[in-house]
Amino acid sequence: MKRRVALMMTLKNHIISAGLSQVEAAKLLSVTQPRLSDLMRGKINLFAIDTLVNMTATAGLFKSFT
Repeated sequence: MKRRVALMMTLKNHIISAGLSQVEAAKLLSVTQPRLSDLMRGKINLFAIDTLVNMTATAGLFKSFT
């Protein structure tokens, strides 16, 4: 659970600091805007850890997996 929260916070902070709209961020992460809205609202129960890891990697927030 802590890892999911950390990943969600990382994504949310990245989106906010980049000044992206939900539509822009959704396109960047290859998800729908309603799905991104769930992320921004912190609906953690709707996201598996794998999904959050993939979204974080897509956003370029993972430099290396080693």
